[in-house]
Amino acid sequence: MPVFAVALLGVVGLTVWYGTSCGKTAPAQMSGAAAVRSTLHLETFVLNLADTDQKSYLRVGIDLGLSQPSKHEEEPPVAPVRDTILGVLGEAKVDDLMTAAGKAKLKQDLLRALRDRVPQIGVEEVYFTEFLIQR
Repeated sequence: MPVFAVALLGVVGLTVWYGTSCGKTAPAQMSGAAAVRSTLHLETFVLNLADTDQKSYLRVGIDLGLSQPSKHEEEPPVAPVRDTILGVLGEAKVDDLMTAAGKAKLKQDLLRALRDRVPQIGVEEVYFTEFLIQR
């Protein structure tokens, strides 16, 4: 019986070792999402937030992770991208954006809107490069 236990521990140990060192998978591949192959840098956005009881401003830098490699000879459709982002940001409220969960939801809202409005650019990720709220 002890030989069986040692053999079983050996198999489990090898499986764990192989899974952690040899079989590493990128998070994007694990979730089934396409890998980010290029990024699109956008100029900083400055806008009023949707709060009616107070004046709040948001300054946010956004880069987009795209599933397609960048083509230098082809300009991305920046105007519809910026318009879509401004539409989503303009509906945000300051109290929602002050939490990590609120920022994560904003990223998901932006991703969904960009995929709907400009699917041809293949947005896979939204990266905040700066985020400042002024009340």
